[in-house]
Amino acid sequence: MLKKLSLQNFRNYTKREFGFSPGTTLIVGDNAVGKTNVLEAIYELATGKSFRAENEREQTRVGEKVSRIVGELDDTTLEIIWDGRERFQKLYRVNGVGKRLVDFAGWLRVVAFSPQDIEIVADSPSTRRQYLDLVLAQAHKDYRLAASIYERALRARNRLLRVARDQRLVTRTQFDYWDKLLIENGGIIHQRRKVFLDFLGLIYDHSVISAERLEKYRAEEVAAAMTLVGPHRDDFKVIINGKNMKSFGSRGEQRLAIFDIKLKELDYVEKATNEKPLLLLDDIFSELDPTNRHRILEVIPKQQTIMTTTDLHLVQKSHLSGFSLCRLPS
Repeated sequence: MLKKLSLQNFRNYTKREFGFSPGTTLIVGDNAVGKTNVLEAIYELATGKSFRAENEREQTRVGEKVSRIVGELDDTTLEIIWDGRERFQKLYRVNGVGKRLVDFAGWLRVVAFSPQDIEIVADSPSTRRQYLDLVLAQAHKDYRLAASIYERALRARNRLLRVARDQRLVTRTQFDYWDKLLIENGGIIHQRRKVFLDFLGLIYDHSVISAERLEKYRAEEVAAAMTLVGPHRDDFKVIINGKNMKSFGSRGEQRLAIFDIKLKELDYVEKATNEKPLLLLDDIFSELDPTNRHRILEVIPKQQTIMTTTDLHLVQKSHLSGFSLCRLPS
């Protein structure tokens, strides 16, 4: 359970504390008053990463050098600090003790659902890979470790490929170490992604990484100065009734597809971790028809839920009586 959230110079907040019910907390406020910022902070405490920021420096309030979010669980305190006073640093702490990201993520587990999640279906493969990483990194420590090592090895190998492209001498053995890391950790990433996507009922478009494929594409990789095979090239397809939702699904069909994916994600995280994840719902009632609003209202009581809305009228009165309300000033 997340009991309390403290924000300091985070986004639009100078200093603010939020307390949460073990059941459902409904945050009510107009657009642009900071409702989504609260959910972003909670998600970051679970994964160590934002679900919306492209530049982490933009999460610190304009004009400030240091920002902080602190989450109090039943018996654990999680803290993230952005420190830009000298060189920019992002620091992670558990009960006051500094941690690496791979050891910080996963203390709190969340599933977040917002109208922007339709981009998972409609956008580029990189958006879908980011979705896989955010879900699987908080559910599996071996995935976090493998993804971290894979990313570092990929950067190093690509640097070697750039050197080779510029016609400087690079021996085959110089690639061996990085190839081995990519193949070993790429295998872990692939297996976790496959199990998850099978659970969701989605089609995995997997870019196999092996010694044979790296050798096969070596000339092309030198010319492009980048590694052309591996999990960093993965994708998946959302097919419903034989129709690819990315290419041929209407906006409404895409919205319902991501709604079903999110409900299955909730089940997956619980089964994978033996813990009920915290459910974050960001103003989704305005996007759903009455039938699917009812479906999500049936799911809400099964775990701790924190949700936002601009309009209380979108939530059935029979459910409101069991919610804790938090109103944000306009």
